Amino acid sequence: MNAAPAPALSVAVLISGRGSNMAAIAAACGNGQINARIVRVIADRATAGGIELARQLGIEVSVVPARQYADHAAFEAALRAAIDASGARLVVLAGFMRILSPEFARHYAGRMVNIHPSLLPKYPGLHTHERALAAQEHEHGASVHFVTGELDAGPLLRQARVPVLPGDTPASLSARVQVQEHIIYPEVVGWIAAGRLKAVDGLPWLDGRALWQPVVTG
Repeated sequence: MNAAPAPALSVAVLISGRGSNMAAIAAACGNGQINARIVRVIADRATAGGIELARQLGIEVSVVPARQYADHAAFEAALRAAIDASGARLVVLAGFMRILSPEFARHYAGRMVNIHPSLLPKYPGLHTHERALAAQEHEHGASVHFVTGELDAGPLLRQARVPVLPGDTPASLSARVQVQEHIIYPEVVGWIAAGRLKAVDGLPWLDGRALWQPVVTG
């Protein structure tokens, strides 16, 4: 008798913008590449372009407008309520432009991941492509990491490098990095869904071994 297939990992995706990484993960779920399902897309602004995209994909959407709350703590309480009500077992930050408190990060420790458009630890924060070009870097890229209370500083899981080409602009470099984001982010979600990647005492383990350095391509 064949064993029953493992249930799909339920995922909540938090967005602030167009939702392109959300769409890449949804596509990987839909085509069977990964055993996961986006159960809720949560946006922090009603104007986020990814809201309509999520609805077109048949994904339930919640809007938790940060500006409607008295302070950051109240916003985070509402955000946490929306995530927990979705039943998601994994929280995916996909272009979510809010700095989350250490308390919030601790609540989802080992269950929340982020993608950042740089080769961390280089260039945490904003304007990564401009900063890489200003520094005359020869390579740039994207990083997926577990989220901790320190901005863009959680344990690294996966990175993809891209060359910085002569004549690159922030827009051209961003476009090339984003192609890689759409590959590596679904891959990491798939690792978690398959039970291959776990957080153990704050350290990522992949395939039964401590992941001291991220898996890197490019």
